[in-house]
Amino acid sequence: MTVIRDQDVIESVADALQFISYYHPSDFVAAVHRAYEMEQSTAAKDALAQILINSRLCATGKRPICQDTGIVTIFVEIGMNVRWETSAPLEALINEGVRQAYLHPDNTLRASILEDPAGARKNTRDNTPAVIHTRMVAGDTVDFKVAAKGGGSENKSKLVMLNPSDSIVDWVVKTVPTMGAGWCPPGMLGIGIGGTAEKAMVLAKESLMDPIDIHELRARGPNNRVEELRLEIMDAVNRLGIGAQGLGGLTTVLDVKINDYPTHAASLPVAMIPNCAATRHAHFTLTGNGAVRQTPPSLDLWPEVTWEPGESVRRINLDTVTQADILTWQPGDTVLLSGTMYTGRDAAHKRLTQMLADGEPLPVDLNGKFIYYVGPVDPVRDEVVGPAGPTTATRMDKFTDTILEQTGLLGMIGKAERGPVAIEAIKKHQAVYLMAVGGAAYLVSKAITDAKVVAFEELGMEAIYAFTVKDMPVSVAVDSAGTSVHQTGPKHWQGVIEEQAIELF
Repeated sequence: MTVIRDQDVIESVADALQFISYYHPSDFVAAVHRAYEMEQSTAAKDALAQILINSRLCATGKRPICQDTGIVTIFVEIGMNVRWETSAPLEALINEGVRQAYLHPDNTLRASILEDPAGARKNTRDNTPAVIHTRMVAGDTVDFKVAAKGGGSENKSKLVMLNPSDSIVDWVVKTVPTMGAGWCPPGMLGIGIGGTAEKAMVLAKESLMDPIDIHELRARGPNNRVEELRLEIMDAVNRLGIGAQGLGGLTTVLDVKINDYPTHAASLPVAMIPNCAATRHAHFTLTGNGAVRQTPPSLDLWPEVTWEPGESVRRINLDTVTQADILTWQPGDTVLLSGTMYTGRDAAHKRLTQMLADGEPLPVDLNGKFIYYVGPVDPVRDEVVGPAGPTTATRMDKFTDTILEQTGLLGMIGKAERGPVAIEAIKKHQAVYLMAVGGAAYLVSKAITDAKVVAFEELGMEAIYAFTVKDMPVSVAVDSAGTSVHQTGPKHWQGVIEEQAIELF
């Protein structure tokens, strides 16, 4: 009989979470490189290059691929013949593994989990608890599928109860554009079909644990309706022209995964969950022979890709830039930022707007400044800050008009598109929104030369920092006239794909 000890679980979970924080799955690296080589959109190709460069940097430096080191989700299949040599419940063992992984002194990971979600939203400080799904199966082993899912992609999850006669492909094609680019494409779409509403969501999530193999499927041909759907959905979504980071291009999804389950005759539940450009998952099996350690991949798996700003790059000093300057910036311009910026996310914006409403002085002077939507990872060793990629900008849309109007803020930096309310405020105040590449957090952090908390320290990673940066790469996503590249880019590339009948595989 297989005997599983408490340390077998704890050490294996901790090792897997550390491993996936800095190693992309090799199949994902190969798929992104394939997309990079075929991409015709300059903006999307630049984004893909930064994702690949960041991935290699993280693999060599053993630091997180993305500043959002995720909410831990674990699927466990427990063999019926297994015996446990521990008095602690499995959930406690898994959460201890999470705790040890996220507090590891050599590679501290960002604690993003908040308890009392509808109330105080207090950070648990160690990223526990994990979301755990268990299943009893035949056998004498315990199989684990471990993932760390970023909030930007998780927030784009969708569930629909279709009629049995409805088209799943049509629903996906209609729904993906409504997700915006906050899920950091290119990535995978996990789709669950059948069961009940909650079963479909679990099916979709678990499907994302599988390796990318869509090109092998295409080469041999589908064997069943699910495999036909995978190909139909991938081709239809990529024809939308959304592209990397939503900038417009040929590759929006790298693979489509589908799990299905029998359902009621009157029902067709369909769930869709995207995985982002920081895809992170690992699998291991406990056999009673102790803890399992992940095997590091060869660095030869990473392609040699370089990224250089174009000749038209604008070099901007954040300490002297004026509104007159930003009026000349054009949508899609590449900008290298140097100087001082402030950071701020949801919690900080909520406090700032409340202070303005109450007539209180703000803890920082935002007049003439830029604010970066980021929650960085804590530094280790000689770092001034850990990985510090952008968070989804649309979450700050409702604060934008107030902040621009009452503080004199010149611009904002974040990830993905802005919504209509924010775009109107940017146009009204002749401000600007700049986009950094999501999924390139460690690369971005290399441009930060100094970082210190200047307000709301008790908010942890949501505190306001002052960053000093040198040549931080961004692009103009919404200019002072309100033109958004996340609207113009996909529209243009959808037309190009249709007119030129471009092969997308």
